[in-house]
Order: sequence, then C-alpha cells, then structure tokens
Amino acid sequence: MKIESIQLKHISIPLKKTFKTALRTVDSAEDTVVLIHTDDGYTGFGEAPPTKAITGETNESIRAAIRDYIAPAVTGADVTNLEAVQEKLQNCIEGNFSAKAAVDMAVYDLLTKSMGVPLYKYLGGYRNKVETDITISINEPEEMEADAVSACRKGFSALKLKVGIDAEKDVERVRRIRNAVGDRMKIRLDANQGWEVDEAIRTIRKIEDMGLDIELVEQPVKARDFEGMKKVKDNVNTVIMADESLFSPQDALKLLQMQAADLLNIKLMKCGGIYNALRITAIAETYGVECMLGSMLESKISLTAAAHLAAAKRIITRVDLDAAILLAEDPVSGGFHKEVPWFYLDESPGLGITDVIGMKDI
Repeated sequence: MKIESIQLKHISIPLKKTFKTALRTVDSAEDTVVLIHTDDGYTGFGEAPPTKAITGETNESIRAAIRDYIAPAVTGADVTNLEAVQEKLQNCIEGNFSAKAAVDMAVYDLLTKSMGVPLYKYLGGYRNKVETDITISINEPEEMEADAVSACRKGFSALKLKVGIDAEKDVERVRRIRNAVGDRMKIRLDANQGWEVDEAIRTIRKIEDMGLDIELVEQPVKARDFEGMKKVKDNVNTVIMADESLFSPQDALKLLQMQAADLLNIKLMKCGGIYNALRITAIAETYGVECMLGSMLESKISLTAAAHLAAAKRIITRVDLDAAILLAEDPVSGGFHKEVPWFYLDESPGLGITDVIGMKDI
C-alpha cells in the first residue's frame, strides 16, 4: 500500500455561537482537509485547522508545508511500514505540527483500513466510547451562566470555562456558574495563558477560599514559562494542567521532570499527530500522570482520530472534543456516533469516515 498522491481541500463550517477565549474570537471552522490516495485504491482522511494564535499555522502555511515538503517526502512510501513513513514525515520540515498531524492521521487511517480494524483497537483498544466536556466561551458573567445552565440541561457532566481576560470578573464568572449548576457538575477553568504568575496564584486561591470546587485550571500562564507554571502549581491546591506549554514529547518530559504540571493536555495539532501523541502518553504513564485529549476547532474528521486515540489509552482520562458540538453542521459521513456527551466508535476499519460533503478544491 504505497502513497500515490496527496490531495488538499478546504472545508468551512459555521459555529452555533461565536467562540471566545483569552487568545482569539472565531465564528467558523475554516480547515484544510487532506486526502491521501494509495496505489491500491484506498483513501485516508486527515484534517488541520489554522490556529495561528497557538500553533503559529495558517491554512496557507499548512498547505505550503504539505505541498512543498511533506508530500515529496512521503509519496511512494509504503504506509504499512509506519516507522519509515513517520521518519520521513516528522523530519522533512521543522515545526508545522498541524500540517504533520493531518497527514499522520490519514496514514493511520490507511494503515488500519488495510488491516481491517478500527484505529482505536490498533492503538490499544481500552474502550470504545469517550465522554467530552463542553466549553463555555468567555463572555459577561450572566451570559456564561446562561450557557452553563443550558449545557447542564443537555446532559453534560463537565464544563470548561474560558477565563483569563479579567481576573476579578473571572472569579465572578466561576461563582455565578457554580451556584447555577450545583455541586455535582465538574468545572474546569482554561485561562489560555491569560494570567500573570502571581495573578494566577491570587485568583485560584480566591476561588479555593470561596469553596467553588474547581476540578482543574488549564494553562494559567504563558506557554513557555515552565518555571511560572511550577510556581503556580506549588502555591495552590487546585490541579494544574499544561496545554499550550505542551507541544512535543520533549516538552512533556521537561514539564514532568520539573513537576510543573499535574496533568497534560495532548492535542494532535500541537504535537504533530498520533505518532507523537503516543510518545507523550508513554512518558505520562512512566510518571503516573493522567492526560486529557483536547482539540482545536476541527470537524469530525480529526475529532474522530482524536476520539480513537482517547478511547485506546487508559492514561487518557479526560476528553475535550466539543468542537463536534459547537459546530452548526456535520458534513462528515462516518466517524464516531454522537450521543451528547458521549462519542461512540464502531467496528469500521480505520477512522470509519467514508465521505465529506461540501469540500472545495484549492
């Protein structure tokens, strides 16, 4: 099964509601879709969103990296020799992690299609379903409260609140939402690097003193400030999770060696795909540190790949793949089956994706 060609498409999917974080505001998913065709007639699906504020990548850079570097490197390679394909993919260009992730997941799709097994079973097969949380975009406290109550009524058991713009108002956001949803709902905070170190400590301590019962705080400080993250972790009781600080297996090793984070948030678009995500999970297992499997604003193509990985590995105990719920449309045929807040994986080979409606040539 040799790679014959790589085809690039564009997909545009509106969001149900504007998505707001401390880093960006987005109204639609505008993603690059990768179709890898093999000499024996198989097609593998992959996807990459442009998340410039986090990965530094745009659709233009993703497509240029694939066309000019990745495609020439892997064309002609046999996908059943996964290690050789990954050596070419990961080393043909520095960085460009989302571009690599899109090709990587298409390769895994092809490999497991050729074997006749679903991807999650190939990767470990621990379970066949995952439960996602739901993100509450950063807005005025009363609007976030209403969104949280709505999510609670839909059956979610975990909320991820976006914070990080105004610390005092963040505390009010958390207070109002906790009072509105009750004690049984898990509440996670994601500051998206929005706080300074001492500000993060003060804010988290205040939330603790108010007894608001926060499960975790994600990325309270700047991405490369590992020392600052460690200082926050050492001075609060709340669990601290690394997100934007974690791109590579080397980042994971450094964070855990420094004891700078209690949890790791793995995203395929940050680490270059499933191959490197597996390396991160192995490091996390060695240190006994649990992981979340997160995502950017992606369609069900790459979210299905992430769900397969999350289902496969025992060390992945939390899932944040709610883009599938935030999007107003689902143009993808196949992939996981959604029963909010659960995603179910069937026995279809590979990712189980058969078609994507509305893709445009680029």
